[in-house]
Amino acid sequence: MITLLIVLTFVLGYTLIVLEHPLKLDKTVPTILMGAIMWAILSIAFNNGLADIVDSHGHLWNVSGGEEAHEGFVATLVHHLGKTSEILFFLMGAMTIVELIDLHQGFEVLKGYVRTKEKKKLLWIIGIIAFFLSAIIDNLTATIVLVTLLRKLIHSKKERLWFVALIVIAANAGGAWSPIGDVTTTMLWIGNKTSAAGLVKELLIPSFATFAVPFFIATLLPVFKGTLETDESELTGEKLKSSRLMLYLGLGMIIFVPFFKTITHLPPYLGMMFSLGIVWLVSEYIHPEENFDEKDRHLYSGLRALSRIELSSILFFLGILMAVASLETLAVENMGTLKYMATMLQKSIPNQYIVISILGLLSAIIDNVPLVAATMGMYDFPLDHHLWHFIAYAAGTGGSLLIIGSAAGVAAMGMEKIDFIWYFKKITWLAFLGYIAGIGIFMLMDVLL
Repeated sequence: MITLLIVLTFVLGYTLIVLEHPLKLDKTVPTILMGAIMWAILSIAFNNGLADIVDSHGHLWNVSGGEEAHEGFVATLVHHLGKTSEILFFLMGAMTIVELIDLHQGFEVLKGYVRTKEKKKLLWIIGIIAFFLSAIIDNLTATIVLVTLLRKLIHSKKERLWFVALIVIAANAGGAWSPIGDVTTTMLWIGNKTSAAGLVKELLIPSFATFAVPFFIATLLPVFKGTLETDESELTGEKLKSSRLMLYLGLGMIIFVPFFKTITHLPPYLGMMFSLGIVWLVSEYIHPEENFDEKDRHLYSGLRALSRIELSSILFFLGILMAVASLETLAVENMGTLKYMATMLQKSIPNQYIVISILGLLSAIIDNVPLVAATMGMYDFPLDHHLWHFIAYAAGTGGSLLIIGSAAGVAAMGMEKIDFIWYFKKITWLAFLGYIAGIGIFMLMDVLL
């Protein structure tokens, strides 16, 4: 009964998240309520002897254990909060660095790489930038930066929509092979399911195929033939004295985080805090403008960058990860609920590739963060097992099939008012071909290597 109540709470909360736009209710609200209510139900049931729990070491606890059992429950809650906080502080650090770069107009430097009016060439240039930039600053931020750039380059909205939609595919593909490119890969990396080197080694080629196949097919379509009418002056945006320095320093320090983890063996969030400290320190002492007035320093400060990050996103991740943690903790048949589900799934569909491929397709409909969080609780594969890499690939790229299936897609949809049906008719088939191509290459590499 308690298991059913907790699962129904999760399903209801999840439904409200999916219906965010029709309900005009920010998804953060049902998420944090869901996380709090699920743990409240679990605590009340546990303390009244109606439910058992499984701690982080796999030990089974029930109320008959007395004070020791109560301490075990509290320790399990603190453990899950600690693992969740690692992800949240990592994301906060990365978001602040990106905002510092943006305050100094560092992303304007990217315009210098675009020197063509030919549609096909522009598509590949923008796509390649999206693929690699999203691996560094995450797919959501890369999409926002490049959509802003495309607005200056392509005046016709009808033409621009095609470029923007394909940017979503490239950004999601780029985020899948990097430990800092997507929230889900960051979760797997921080959760010691994958290493940074393992992700790059196993997923770079399949992810590139996921990006390249749709782009190649797109260049054969009539919409990408010919040239654009673009004002040359718009290819060179306004930059500050500090723009180039802050862009390269910020990106460099984010890339440094995996090396920090390798050298020190410390959790990634400490590396991100170190990188943020360096970027923030430099930003305090450089002069953004020729005639820089000290009274304007607050316009480029780390405090202003910190105030611009999306705290609602941080709370969303807190709620969803703690909700999933409660499912991982609640005992069913002497194991966590998620592990029990994995056992049942394994019996129903023995081929893990099929299961994970379906999960990837589901990530186009429902958020990939809880899907990956659930798989982390369901499976016990060792570090850098090929199925962890496949989960990262499927969850990261499957969302491209629908415009609402990824954070990058939702951002593009909001900025350019992309119609759901238009994307489904024009782009979904391209994204699907890329997704299948990536799966094929991943499986081939798995067999050969």
